[in-house]
Order: sequence, then structure tokens, then C-alpha cells
Amino acid sequence: MNVAKVITIKALTLAITMACGSAFAAVPALTTNGSQILSGGDVKSFSGNSFFWSNTGWKQEKMYNAKVVKWLKDDWKSSIVRVALGVDNDGSYIEDPTGNVQRIEKVIDAAIANDMYVIIDFHSHHAEDHQQEAIEFFTQMAQKYGQTNNVIYEIYNEPLQVSWSGVIKPYAEAVIAAIRAIDPDNLIVVGTPNWSQDVDEASRDPINDVNVAYTLHFYAGTHRQYFRDKAITALNNGVPLMVTEWGTVNANGDGGVDAQSTDEWVDFMRTNHITNLNWAVSDKDEGASIIKPGVSPTGNWSDSDLTASGRYVRDIVRSWGTSADAGTGGDDSGAFSCVFTQGNTWNGGFQGSITVTNESKYPVSDWAIRWQFASGATVTNSWNANVTGSGVYTATPISWNQTMQPNQTFDIGLVVQGTGEPTILSDICR
Repeated sequence: MNVAKVITIKALTLAITMACGSAFAAVPALTTNGSQILSGGDVKSFSGNSFFWSNTGWKQEKMYNAKVVKWLKDDWKSSIVRVALGVDNDGSYIEDPTGNVQRIEKVIDAAIANDMYVIIDFHSHHAEDHQQEAIEFFTQMAQKYGQTNNVIYEIYNEPLQVSWSGVIKPYAEAVIAAIRAIDPDNLIVVGTPNWSQDVDEASRDPINDVNVAYTLHFYAGTHRQYFRDKAITALNNGVPLMVTEWGTVNANGDGGVDAQSTDEWVDFMRTNHITNLNWAVSDKDEGASIIKPGVSPTGNWSDSDLTASGRYVRDIVRSWGTSADAGTGGDDSGAFSCVFTQGNTWNGGFQGSITVTNESKYPVSDWAIRWQFASGATVTNSWNANVTGSGVYTATPISWNQTMQPNQTFDIGLVVQGTGEPTILSDICR
């Protein structure tokens, strides 16, 4: 008989305690393979937020707190954050090492507790002048955090117009050697010449380390196809890239949102699986800030609390489609709606489908939907997706639905032995 029974599946966020006794699930290790960065051996990219300079007295110290990190994870669906240890100018790490380190460690610790990746950034335009300080700082960080997969070391934020092979690379090799003496395998990201835009130059003379990526920065109002061409050259030369800082506005951090250019960059990063972090978690009165001046520094932000850039970026991050959580298998965006429909039934089984629709503004690639039947029902046949598993089932793309465009919809067809409704175990479904 036909049954018109339709159930909207609500996504469940799993609270997982690992068997080792940890209070939080370890995130997968990040490694490189040619031009790709892998998470747990799979090609994945992540999207999140960069904090502002940590400098004492710069009025953004208040943002360095655990509540903001949790809000970004829960509301923005951020999977990665970046602490920007200010090294240049007044109030920097050079002048106030204790205050700056204590500040960034609040965010690092919160990111680890929330199962996120976190970039520890030596935020300088002249790091080659502070090589010994960089070695001491990253030695301290590796000793404290090197046993976690969460941490990424960004050893130079934005070099200026200096030689890659003559200045930046020798500095990087010295700092990397100090890190590797303690932490042999966590990902290290290295800044590139000309405000981390000349990734093509670095790709022609790469660093001899198996787990190094190279920094690409852009501001959509200023940087366009010419800079993406540089990135394409670097990727073609076999080096991985990470966009550790980007903005929707002009390169000076101000101005309005350039939506068209931003969308072009977002499409480029999605297509090439490039992890990215937006600048900045800040209430400074400038276009790049995500919240307006005077808004609460502890999260719980309404739409009206966000700047125009903040609202635009939140949509991008929320729809990115990946999470660092080991427990959820990497899907954590709320990008899809998933509606289960039970069709024909018979003694001991039924035919059904899960209708999947991309309700976000952006394409979502390499998606995965996981579910189980509380009743113990089993899937005996399926179509329109690769369905694997026993007890817990996973649907992954086939060729024609590998990338789900905005508003695209399709049905995952199922033949089920048993009774009961599926419960989603990953929260890519809203």
C-alpha cells in the first residue's frame, strides 16, 4: 500500500566523549599531499575567522575569550580560528610577551575544547628581524600544544616586498627546525612575499618539509583574477595553499563589501579546497570588522549586531559544509534540508527516500549524510548516492551530485528491511 508519511529530519549535534577519556573528540590530523591539504587523509577545506592583532592597548583584547570562540563554532559553524599574535608596533609580543601570550592562549584552549582547528600566527610584517623571538615563541607553543592535532603554526603573517629565497625561506627554515625538534608533524604555514600574495614565487623554491603550506591573502575589493592566477601557478607547481586572512572589502581593511569579487574568490577556494579565515573578529570601526562598535565581545550576536561584511561572511562560513569534529565525520554546516518520505510498505519492510536540498547560497562539495534506524532496520538497496555501512549508514556523492549547487535537490532512494524512521547523525541537514 502507499503511505503518505513525511517526516522532516532534524539534525542532531553529537556530544562525543572519546574512549581515551578526553573531554573532547580529537580532530583529525592535517597533512599535505601535493597541492592539497588533507584532514584525516581526506581532501577537505575549512572556513572560519581570524582574530584581530592581539596587541595590548589596541582595544581588541576583549575579543580574545572563550565565549566568542564557542559562539563562532555554534552559530557561525566555524571550524577554524586564528589568533594573531601582534609582533610589530606598540603593545606587541616584543613589549608585552606575557600579556599577549595569555591572551591568545584563551582562544587556543577554547578552540581545542570546541573541536576546532586553530592557527597560531606570528603576526608581523618584519619577522625576519625577530627570528630569535619567533624561535622562542614557537618552541613554547610546540611544547604546550604540539601533542594536539588542532594546532597549525603560521610562522610569518605578511612579509613585505622582500626576497623569498634570500630572506623569508632562510627565516622559515630556522623557525621550522625549532618546531620540528618538538613537534614532528603538525602543519606549518609560511607567509609569502608582497603581503602573502606572491605564492607563485615561493612555489618555485619550496621548503623541504613534508607538512608545509603557503600563505595566500586577499581583500576582494582590491585583489582580483591576477592574484588567483598566481595561486593557480603555485597549485600547478604542487604546493598547498591556505588563505589565513581574507576580506570582503579593500586591502586597507575598510570600504564596503565587494560582493561580486568576494563570490569569485569563494568559488575559487571551494573549487580548489582551500581553507580560509576571514579578517576580523573585531568591533573596530572599519569595513572588515564582523561586528559593529560597542557590540558585546562575548558573542550572542543578532543580525543587527553584525556589520555588512559580518553578515555576508557568516553566510559563507555557515554554508562551507565541513567541520573539524572527528565525531561528526566532517559535516557541520546546516547547508542542506533533508526530508524523509516513506513510500510503499510490505510485511517486514518499506521503500523510502531522503530528499536533499542545498538551501545555502553556495555550492557544497564532498558532502556526506549519516543516519541510523533506532529500530535496527537495515538498508538492503539504494540509489542516487553511495550508501555504505551497517547500523550507521553514510550516503556520499556519485558523479552527478558530487557538488550540490544552490537550490539543487535530489532523492536518496532506499529499500529498508524493518520499520522505523531514520535519525541523522551529522548536522549538514538543518
